[in-house]
Amino acid sequence: MATTYDFPSDLLAGQEELHQVRAELSALLKRLPWSVEPLDGFSDTGGWRKVERPASPGWTPDEQAEVEKLRRREHELAVFVTTHRFWTEVTTGDRVKARMSLKHAHEDGDGRTE
Repeated sequence: MATTYDFPSDLLAGQEELHQVRAELSALLKRLPWSVEPLDGFSDTGGWRKVERPASPGWTPDEQAEVEKLRRREHELAVFVTTHRFWTEVTTGDRVKARMSLKHAHEDGDGRTE
């Protein structure tokens, strides 16, 4: 029989926001130039794998601030979720399973997962 976890609402909300912040940060990083600082493009065809990069204009101060803000929030949420008081109620042997269950709780919609 599968174990059911009744996650507290603040833990569920923290995990959901963590998912959202990570998705937003990932999307932002994909849109930004490959280098934070302005750099010339390069081509390296002599290695075992060809690597090419176009010139990078770098990130604007606003883009750098947005990335920093999202990374800071991601860190805060990760600490909140991993140190939540709920984990003291879960037996040591079940914590990994419960943590994996929490990561997918938003898919179930009710916060109760098996």
